[in-house]
Order: sequence, then structure tokens, then C-alpha cells
Amino acid sequence: MHPDDLPEGLVVADRAGRVVCFNAAAARLTGLSPDEAVGGSLQQALPLEDMDGRRWWQVTDPYGGLATRTGQPERNLLLPGGREVLVAARYVRARPLGPVQRLVVTLRGTEARRRAERSHAELIATVAHELRSPLTSVKGFTATLLAKWERFTDDQKRLMLETVDADANRVTRLIAELLDISRIDSGRLEVRRQPVDMAAAVRRHVEAHIAAGRSADRFVTRVTEPLPGLWADPDKVDQVLGNLLENAVRHGEGTVTIEVAPAPFRSDEEGTAVTVSDEGPGIPEESMSRVFTRFWRGSKRGGTGLGLYIVKGIVEAHGGTITVDRAVAGGARFRFTLPVGAPAFMA
Repeated sequence: MHPDDLPEGLVVADRAGRVVCFNAAAARLTGLSPDEAVGGSLQQALPLEDMDGRRWWQVTDPYGGLATRTGQPERNLLLPGGREVLVAARYVRARPLGPVQRLVVTLRGTEARRRAERSHAELIATVAHELRSPLTSVKGFTATLLAKWERFTDDQKRLMLETVDADANRVTRLIAELLDISRIDSGRLEVRRQPVDMAAAVRRHVEAHIAAGRSADRFVTRVTEPLPGLWADPDKVDQVLGNLLENAVRHGEGTVTIEVAPAPFRSDEEGTAVTVSDEGPGIPEESMSRVFTRFWRGSKRGGTGLGLYIVKGIVEAHGGTITVDRAVAGGARFRFTLPVGAPAFMA
């Protein structure tokens, strides 16, 4: 492999501190050409300073410091002009406690970390905003009831307590979303597989929407039998179906069509596909690639913008896939496919 093939900056100095390798990524980060750097002093090629303005090579003293040291962990340092880079170093010795034969330095830009920090900041701001409203409501109603209990009729008390209950449920849902995001990001989302009747699960969600006051004419369910035996986490399947149906009802228009059908999954495995489509304005073409990212909102009708990110994480934790495109009637169409996922003892 050629040093210029590496995505990160690589700088290597010999036993005398002269630069013997300065790859293209290092040149891009520092603004110094390899021809200018190679053969010169490492301190001149990389005049790094820490956040307190101290010269980095004088502080670390790789060639004259303790012989037990093997390198420097990655940390933020500054190049001339104040550009921030992530720097790590490795001290290569011919023998333990021997002199440094080579100093290998890696450089990385901080853009990726900045994006992660912005994402975390947005998440915190979203959570704070979403929590403030229901908690303010809960506090206001409970304080009022405690102070003036006798002044309210039973109907008024019931209304206040129902509002408190609904707001408490909203806080609980938000906390559950945050836990799901944490598990998805860390790869620790657990899937407890059980036999799942996908057609029955879809019908149950549709009936719940009808019971909540939505017109039965707004939903069309189509099931293609026979469906393969599906093993999945029933709670998480409900979470996926609930989110997709709620999005279709809230953000879409017209009839919401839910189709359940067997689908080949890769070349050697069966699967079940569920398609949820509506007749609304759909998702703009330029937004299709961002639908499953954090904080994406299809409209200004509320929500945290975290639901579809969690849906994608749940589907992928099952080994499945999910896509979005435009429905025949013009609205949004979401389709997720789960593999049969039968446990090993049934194979």
C-alpha cells in the first residue's frame, strides 16, 4: 500500500527527527507539500501547539523523554493559523527501552467529530424542547389540584388528570425513543425473536386507529397468503408498524394502504414484506436520502424527527431492509422486509 492511499495524514520521522514520509492527506491538512516537508525537521513540518499555546514537540520530547513511552494518544492540537487537527504518535524502538528509531504520526481533521458533536447537541436541544411542554403541563395541573382541590367539580378533576396522564405517556415515549437511539448507535439493540403473525399485527394497528376515531374507510389492508412463518421481536414489530401508520395518517392524505406479502429475502431465504402507502403530497425527491436520518421531519406537524431513524435501526437489527419511494397515487410509500429469522434449532 502506498502512503498516499491512506485516508488519514501520515508523517514518519527517522531517528534524527528528519521527515522521511509525508503523504498526500498530511499535505492536504497542513497545506505543506511533501517536497517541502521530506528531509526537513519534523518540528518545522508539523509546528503543532496545544490548546494552551505550548509547542507540542518541546512538551512531549519523543526522542529525549522516558524510554518506557510507546507513543501519544490522540488529542486535539493546533496548526499555524489555528486549524485544529487530531494527532496521535507512535514511538518505534528496535528494542525495549532503546532509543526511538522512527516516529510515526497520524493526522485527522476534526470535521467528523464536529458533526457528531452537533448531532448530540441537536439531540439534547430536541429532548429539552419536547420534555419542557408536557412537564410544564403536569406541574401546572398537579399544583392547581393540590392547592384548590375542593373548588373543582369531579368532571374538571377528571379532565385535568387525563391531561396529566397523557403528558406523562408522552414523556415516557420520548425516554423510550432516547433509549432506543442509544442502543442503535452502540449496536446493542436486542431482538427477542418469537413467532409473529404480521397480518394480525397490521389489523390490530388499523383497528386501534379506528377505535381512536379515524374513519374505517381510510384504511385498506391487503394480505397475500400464505405468509412464511416469521420469527421477530413482536414489541419492536409493533413499534415499526405503529410509527409507519401514524406517519401515513398524520402526514399523508386520502387512503392509507397496508400490504403484507411474502417476499424473497436474498437468494436462499424467505421473508415478509410490509408496504405502507398514502395518497398525500409525498416526500420531495431531494429529501428521500434523508428520511431515515435523525431529526428529519416531513412536515411541521410536530414530532421529534427520531421515529424513522429508530424504525430503520429496528428493521436492520432484525437483518431486514427498509426503503422509501413514491406511491402510485403520489404519496409516500414505505416498504420493509424482514427475513424469516427462524432460530437455529428449527433449521
